[in-house]
Amino acid sequence: MRVVVQRVRWAEVEADGKVVGRVERGLLAYVGVGVDDAPAEADYLAEKVAHLRIFDDEDGKLNRSVQDVRGGVLAVPNFTLMADARKGRRPSFEAAAPGETAGPLHERFVEALKRCGCQVACGAFGQHMIIRSAADGPVNVILETPPRGASGRRGKAGEAKEGEPG
Repeated sequence: MRVVVQRVRWAEVEADGKVVGRVERGLLAYVGVGVDDAPAEADYLAEKVAHLRIFDDEDGKLNRSVQDVRGGVLAVPNFTLMADARKGRRPSFEAAAPGETAGPLHERFVEALKRCGCQVACGAFGQHMIIRSAADGPVNVILETPPRGASGRRGKAGEAKEGEPG
C-alpha cells in the first residue's frame, strides 16, 4: 500500500459535478492499494497518517499531527500510485489491486483513521474525480508498506527474510 500525504490549507474532491468530500486545514491523502495488500497494511498506514508530525508547533518545528491541530483528512483512492514506469513510457498498473479488493481496503483505511480520532472525508472510489487543494508548505510525504517476500511476510523494502530467496 502506498499513501502520498500532502499538508493542505483546504482540499476538496468532486465527482459527477458535486463536491463529495472536503476538509479545511489538514491532510490530502492519496491512497494506492497493491495486489498483495491486506487489512494490516491499511491499519498500519492509517496510524502513520494520523500521527505523522508535519504541522508546525509554536517554535516553527514540524512537531504536531493532524489530530493535534484539529485538522481533517481527505482520503482519495488513487490506483495510479501503484504504477511502475521503470520501463518504456506507458506505466504498468499490474501492482494495483482490482476494485473488488482495493475498495474494501480503502474503506478499512478510512475506518482506521476514524478509530484514531481523525475527522475524515473521502473521494469517490472507482470514479473520475476532480481534486482541488491549497498546498501548505509545501509539505509532502510518501508512506508505504514494504513489498511481500516469497513467503508472503513483509520485511524492509528490498530485503529478503531468512530462508527466502534474496
